[in-house]
Amino acid sequence: MELLKYFYRFLIDLTNSLDISNLIRFYTTSKISRHLISSYAKTFKINEREMEHNIQSYSSLHEFFIRTLKKDVRPIDADPASVISPVDGFVEDIGEILETRNILVKGQIFSIKEMLGNNRAYNKYDGGIYMIIYLSPRDYHRIHSPISGKVIAQWELGGRSYPVNKFGLKYGRKPLEKNYRKISELEVNGKHIVIAKVGAMFINSITLTHKLDTLAKGEEIGYFSFGSTVVLLFEKDSFKPVEDLKNQFVIMGQKIGVFVQK
Repeated sequence: MELLKYFYRFLIDLTNSLDISNLIRFYTTSKISRHLISSYAKTFKINEREMEHNIQSYSSLHEFFIRTLKKDVRPIDADPASVISPVDGFVEDIGEILETRNILVKGQIFSIKEMLGNNRAYNKYDGGIYMIIYLSPRDYHRIHSPISGKVIAQWELGGRSYPVNKFGLKYGRKPLEKNYRKISELEVNGKHIVIAKVGAMFINSITLTHKLDTLAKGEEIGYFSFGSTVVLLFEKDSFKPVEDLKNQFVIMGQKIGVFVQK
């Protein structure tokens, strides 16, 4: 197992370089890359019927990757108390934030303090709930607000681009703490929620699209360029997740829990 871990890290370190990332970014945003779109869609079994635009209309692979969807193909759960999934993705893990303000994922301890890099923020989440949602290459990569609230802080950290899939979380160099990430903190009726948007291999880019300091549930926040993960943090006694959500695929707008009003 240790040998596998070091071999995996060696392969990642070979590709985790600024030069390679820049080269891939240049290619995937160029018009030349549009010739890969059809094979990409076929390989990852992307549902073209959901797309807002025809597959032939995209000018680059990157433009296709950050595609928008037709109206109403991702309905927003109507329950006023519900928290929705901000993305399409796989729930890698969900659980309680430990008293040490750490989370245990795939056998690795991740520090909430290191991930947030903000002493004022992380103390609020002791004993709360975390949820990690991984977006694969086939998924819709726009990010939406899981709940209506006021944006009270936003900041960015990191510069690495380790994978954030199950193997990256298990064998990587703590990608939730080291990767490039943009973090938003929302206030909802006196309680706080963190939406940590974590970049991954190669492109490692997160673009925010919302302009105001208030967000409505389901409103677009931004988008990822290629691999990515969202980490949600909730204060203690403020969130009750849907049962048996771990290791399930969720879609944006789907109810993932209830915000507890006290």
